[in-house]
Amino acid sequence: MNIKEFMNTKSYQDFIKNNPGKGNLKIRAYAASEALPVSGLRIVVSSTINNQQIIFFDGLTDSSGMINTISLPAPKLNLNNLEVPATIRYEIDAFFDNQVGKRSFYVNMYDGICVVQNINYTPGEEYVS
Repeated sequence: MNIKEFMNTKSYQDFIKNNPGKGNLKIRAYAASEALPVSGLRIVVSSTINNQQIIFFDGLTDSSGMINTISLPAPKLNLNNLEVPATIRYEIDAFFDNQVGKRSFYVNMYDGICVVQNINYTPGEEYVS
């Protein structure tokens, strides 16, 4: 289910209540030990909410191998609280449309924080981190 469909559900209202902030995700895809940017790499960002996978972003890296800002819901941070902050986990899948060499990554998002996900992409290799 994509985010637009999800926004029309009761589950979305509960999700946003728990994640009223925004975190930013930046993608940097490269090959050959960071020597070559990987353009046209498909990036899908999703999260499993109430046992359903919700797609928050689906797009391609630019000619520099980048996607600069993907804004994602995240819980608010309380800087006066020393406990481990609440977080939301997102899955990032990186692949070309033929899905050869699909890479998967998991990131936690926090309100007001920019997370940079580096993707060293070698076509033909499967990888999950």
